[in-house]
Amino acid sequence: MAASAPAGSASGSASGSARHRLRAWMLEGLTDMAKQHPGPHAGPQSAHQGQRWWRVMCLTGVDYFSTLGYQPGIAALAAGLLSPVATVVLVIVTLAGALPVYRRVAEESPHGQGSIAMLERLLSFWKGKLFVLALLGFAATDFLITITLSAADAATHLVENPHVSGILHNQQVVITLILVALLGAVFLKGFLEAIGVAVALVGLYLALNVVVVVAALWHVLSAPHVVTDWSRALTTEHGSPLAMVGVALLVFPKLALGLSGFETGVAVMPHIEGDPTDTEERPTGRIRGAKKLLTTAAVIMSVFLIITSLVTTLLIPEAEFKPGGSANGRALAYLAHEYLGSAFGTVYDLSTIAILWFAGASAMAGLLNLMPQYLPRYGMAPHWARAVRPMVLVFTAVAFLVTWLFDADVDAQGGAYATGVLVLISSAAIAVTIAARRAGERGWTIGFAVVSVVFLYTTVANVIERPDGVKIGACFIAGIVLLSFLSRLARAFELRVTSVSLDEMAERFIRDAAHRKIRFIANEPDQRDVAEYRDKLQQIRADNDLPTSDDLIFVEVTVADPSEFESELRVRGEVLHGRYRVLCLESSAISNALAALLLHVRDETGERPHIYFEWTEGNPFAQFLRYFLFGQGEVAPVTREVLRGAEPDRERRPRVHVG
Repeated sequence: MAASAPAGSASGSASGSARHRLRAWMLEGLTDMAKQHPGPHAGPQSAHQGQRWWRVMCLTGVDYFSTLGYQPGIAALAAGLLSPVATVVLVIVTLAGALPVYRRVAEESPHGQGSIAMLERLLSFWKGKLFVLALLGFAATDFLITITLSAADAATHLVENPHVSGILHNQQVVITLILVALLGAVFLKGFLEAIGVAVALVGLYLALNVVVVVAALWHVLSAPHVVTDWSRALTTEHGSPLAMVGVALLVFPKLALGLSGFETGVAVMPHIEGDPTDTEERPTGRIRGAKKLLTTAAVIMSVFLIITSLVTTLLIPEAEFKPGGSANGRALAYLAHEYLGSAFGTVYDLSTIAILWFAGASAMAGLLNLMPQYLPRYGMAPHWARAVRPMVLVFTAVAFLVTWLFDADVDAQGGAYATGVLVLISSAAIAVTIAARRAGERGWTIGFAVVSVVFLYTTVANVIERPDGVKIGACFIAGIVLLSFLSRLARAFELRVTSVSLDEMAERFIRDAAHRKIRFIANEPDQRDVAEYRDKLQQIRADNDLPTSDDLIFVEVTVADPSEFESELRVRGEVLHGRYRVLCLESSAISNALAALLLHVRDETGERPHIYFEWTEGNPFAQFLRYFLFGQGEVAPVTREVLRGAEPDRERRPRVHVG
């Protein structure tokens, strides 16, 4: 029995060590700004590290380019014989509308926040936060549905392949869940691996599409009657060219999924390599690389969209595009099997399945870049939300839920996907219009305003036709808002200050008081006249039985934006009325600012400072709501609670006195 204790102890130690290694691996790269004192951004950071722009383009391209797997079929179902004309309208909107908009977004918001950051600047306080949360809800709709829809479409291609359809019949949900899990595993392994896989998949997929397109064009040229037959049928059905254009404009909103790559293009900007001279404040090289990424991807996709819509319309019978047809959702795969044989067609199927599966990678990268830039900063996510791996697990779990709820049905998710894409593009167009107007760029303002109208029309038309997209987006918004406020409640008493800096006068006050007990008086500034400070000083001395010889320094906090969660704390020293020393602070919450100042003074001087308060009259619950929403409320107990959380050692914790 005596020998069993060490063995048990060793076993427990090994288990604890394993848990510690797992935790360290999961939280690798975590920047916990709220727990470090001072903050983590002490030195300048360089923005030149990253991947070449064309490699990052492949990461967004697995989403953008993979739509070739189903876009020609969608266009044929929506527009029929007019599919090539409607696709030309889509390309014009892409190159003349979406591309200039997102090139401007990349310039205005180079850190991956996208147009949301631009619109965030327009609104302050809680209404700005709620507006951002709503846009994040649509972004989550776009990115998460990209993951689930693409995986479901890949599963559909696999299940409908003639070689395995009998074996995998009715297994689409299981296959989709496996594909989503594999995608999450890639991101748990590491982001560089995700980019490497994307480069290989995009290169192979585009090369195979070139082969299919060339073969299809050769058959069109070899049988010129198909063009004349199509032209004659088009004229018979729609009459004049003007009528054709009008119908193409009406069906354009149904083709909106062909615009899906722009938001992820700017979301992954932080991974683009910049110039050696780049900084996070001025990442000139990164912006230039992002513009190359957006332009190159748009041009490649536009060329493919026009050619593929033409050859599929000319060479595939209309009945084959409909549900149950051989070309439904796989028009180019149909041509690959038809004109290049079963062996090549199977290779093409496998590449399509692979890129559709990995299309979720760009969406996952977008989520991992976008969400941590807002929710933790608002206090609306746990501090571990800045780490990549826990967020990968969270997003994968949500993707599992969405797949199960929609039974891995591609069509059922299409409306939500299109709604998310169009809301984000519309918001981006509005954001750059406002930015151009503020910059005094009249021509760009008019141009961007026209683009905004086009995308708003497209969004409204899509919502009217497929209202389920807005309903799903509203569920995401409601979920984000609810979880965000619960998280903010749970983190209400954290130390939120990222760093503390004192001006020369404030440092002199602390230095002069350091040779004896350091005592502060928390004062709510009112008139700031002689009577205010004299009466406050007398009251604090009487309530706490302090001798007149003790040195006391007033501390006053002005609440700036109470909806902010984390912020730097700047302390300014003033001498008022020739005798009263005052430390002036500005923060989002009074209690957090006071706690951060006390801890900073303790660390700088080695002495435990004392701070003196008056009780605040009022209902405790109402006072907590004032603190939660407006950064004020019952200051004394909240300051102590923040200090207790930040410094568990009572012997080192600054002292709080209330009279």
